This record gives sequence, C-alpha cells and structure tokens, in this order.
Amino acid sequence: MKLDGKVALITGGTEGMGYSTAKLFLEEGARVVITGRSKEKAAKALKSLRKLGQVVFVQGDVSKASDARRMVETTVRAFGGINILFNNAGVYMEKLAEDTSEEEWDRVLDINLKGTFLVTKYAIPHMKRQRSGAIVNSSSDAGLVGNKNCPAYCASKGAITIMSKAMALDYAPYGIRVNTVNPGCIDTPMLAKEAMASGNPVKYMKQTRKDHPIGRVGTPEEVAHAVLFLVSDEAAFITGAALSIDGGLTAQ
Repeated sequence: MKLDGKVALITGGTEGMGYSTAKLFLEEGARVVITGRSKEKAAKALKSLRKLGQVVFVQGDVSKASDARRMVETTVRAFGGINILFNNAGVYMEKLAEDTSEEEWDRVLDINLKGTFLVTKYAIPHMKRQRSGAIVNSSSDAGLVGNKNCPAYCASKGAITIMSKAMALDYAPYGIRVNTVNPGCIDTPMLAKEAMASGNPVKYMKQTRKDHPIGRVGTPEEVAHAVLFLVSDEAAFITGAALSIDGGLTAQ
C-alpha cells in the first residue's frame, strides 16, 4: 500500500493511461479523483474503479481556468487535501506546420500545455501549505526529440518537459516534487484513433512497433507503474526528471 492515506487527482482519468493509473493508485490505498469531458466514459470507468476504493469524477475541460480550479477544489473538499497530481489530459494531432490552422494550434497547446499549467497552478497552494506534494506531468517522447508531422504536439510536449523542470526548482523548498513521464507509443484509444486515421491501420501499427527497439508498443499499465514510482516515497530524491517509457525509442 504505497499510497495509503494519500489523495490523488488524475486528469484525463476515464480511459487509457489515466484510467490505468487511477486503478493502480486505488489498489495502493489512495483516494482518487478523476476528470474528463465525457460522462459516458466516466460512467464506464467508475463502474470498475469503485470496486477498488473511494473515487470521485469531475467533469470539465482542463484548458478552462474555472474548470481546472473546480477539479482541485472538489478534490480538497471531497477528501480533505491533495497529495498527488497526475496531469494526464491531452490530445494528439498530426499535421504539417503549413497545414495547421491557428485554431488547431491553439487547441493542442491549450489542452496539453495550458491545461497542465492551470491544474498545477491551483494545486500548488494546497501543497505549499502542507509542505509536501508529488506532481507528474504527462509529456511524451515528442517532448524530448522531434517527431515528423506533428509540430503542434511536439511544441506542447516539449514545453511540458521544460516547464516541469522549472517548477521542480521553484517548489523544491516546499517539499513538492515535479517530474514528467515521457511515453513512446502506448496501446490506448488515442493510438487506435491515430492508426485508423492513417488509412491503413495494420501497416501503421506494424511500423509503429518496428520504430521501438523493444519491438512493441507499451501498455497503459507500464506507464501507470512508472507514475506510481515517481509519486511514491521511493522517489523522494527525484525531482525535475523526465522518465522515458518508450522501449528505447529516444535512445536511437
């Protein structure tokens, strides 16, 4: 029970990596709040998560300040505080810079980068008062190296990686640790959507597996265990780190 007595907020927690992390956190003794924009996805997630422990859902959009603040305040009101924040909500888009509209650029940066900033902004004062906290921000291999055909996504994830390092420096004196996980391709609904959008999902997935030296894509559970490590006391001396979970993708 590595998280016994802890309270965790997970954005984008109704499916994929967020859901798997919520499940693992509950199994490790945490009380959990998950967020998302879809009530339908939330209902499906809650049906199984509630069998494991105390969990609350907050509907909202992380890119809106009022929603981000409500997510944090609901967590504190429901469980008396906030010890852990996993900023996982995000979107992906493949488009060349010349084909990307201003509205598309803004959407990707608003949800991925601004959303991470906003939820963190409202969580930090609570963590400062208790002089402890662990924040993990979901970046990407694209937050460490450039990927073809997705400048907006790379911009958002690269910014998250460096923003997290800056915040790690700012809040270390308060006992607050800030790190990123930087996954490669993970078997989530988002990856399935990318594969379908390619027009040839079988070919897309074959090439995707080939791109990773380990020869496969990752699982949401593998990311969840990395997040668990970073928020646990076992990682008490780790802050400002970018942890690659990518089967060797960025080692090439």
